[in-house]
Amino acid sequence: MNMAVDELKANVSLPFEQARAMPPSVYTSEDFLERELSKIFAKDWFCVGRASAMASCGDYVTLELAGEPIIVLRDAHGALKAMSNVCRHRMSTLLEGRGNTRSIVCPYHAWTYNLDGTLRGAPAMTQNEGFCKSDYKLPDIRCEEWLGWVFVSLNPDAPKVSGQLSKVEDLVGDYDMSAYSETFFETHIWDTNWKVLAENFMESYHLPVCHAGTIGGLSKLEEMICPPGEDAFNYHTILKDDSLRIAMAHPSNTRMEGDRRRTTYLLAIYPSLLITLTPGYFWYLTLHPNGVGQVRIGFGGGMSDDYAGDPDAKANFEQLKALLDDVNVEDKGCTEKVYRGLCSAAAAPGHLSHLERPNYDFAHYINARVQSAD
Repeated sequence: MNMAVDELKANVSLPFEQARAMPPSVYTSEDFLERELSKIFAKDWFCVGRASAMASCGDYVTLELAGEPIIVLRDAHGALKAMSNVCRHRMSTLLEGRGNTRSIVCPYHAWTYNLDGTLRGAPAMTQNEGFCKSDYKLPDIRCEEWLGWVFVSLNPDAPKVSGQLSKVEDLVGDYDMSAYSETFFETHIWDTNWKVLAENFMESYHLPVCHAGTIGGLSKLEEMICPPGEDAFNYHTILKDDSLRIAMAHPSNTRMEGDRRRTTYLLAIYPSLLITLTPGYFWYLTLHPNGVGQVRIGFGGGMSDDYAGDPDAKANFEQLKALLDDVNVEDKGCTEKVYRGLCSAAAAPGHLSHLERPNYDFAHYINARVQSAD
């Protein structure tokens, strides 16, 4: 077993009241990253984004999960489907990015697949006696939708998403997360370890300082609640005020009362779906390692459908998106500084604040996965 795995095991053996940040080797070791890819990203569910991004027949997104290129699309029957993004001929990747297509055409030799992955046509193959079109189909990959989120897994034995996340539904059922419409999605690469960015999201302790130029002044540490996490996720809550009206429950929303109407949940669904959920809007990150020192980020967001009919909703959300962009600039600077510090010979983990309880639970999740024998 490698040194980083041993160091993490020792680190999480302490109770929360004595806990420290994870050791630097957990973020900088190439061997540890390989273990994460094989035991976390190749085994657990990974969030692709929102189902609303694939609303029409032929809408698709592509991704790479633990080294496997994947297509997720809306098929001709209206169902979400995931399959390999590798041609069965000479193994080129097929689609790129996001878009809409009537069929999947290989950019190398124009082998053409239907939206269900079956091979429709293959030019100049009539003289090969062993070729049979029906023998070729893009392999299926598990795909599930949950409250408007789309997940894929390379693991045929992974428990269903809805079962793993039933406690999330208990917590935020009155937000009606499936009725939030995505209005933007972007991809970014930052120069930090994926766990540094995940942990940055999991605690709001940093808000007054890291975000002093944006939301820091509105962040009251005494109002942050950080309960113990669950097996598949952790969370904490903060209260918003009405200076950002669309963070509040819409006047037509009769599901919520009292402080619930201004409560923001910060949900960290393992391994790397990070959701800021307010009664009026949401934004999220979905993270995948791009080496030890880089992270691939999907960044999306939108509004509760409660606000859809308001005449000023578009303008308010444009203002919010501009704010989120500024917040991202601040987070990028902070998390890249943390990774540079982690790479120093002087780096040593300090004690955690009571406001970093989610980070402690995340460390236990990572440890349980990398220690597993399978």
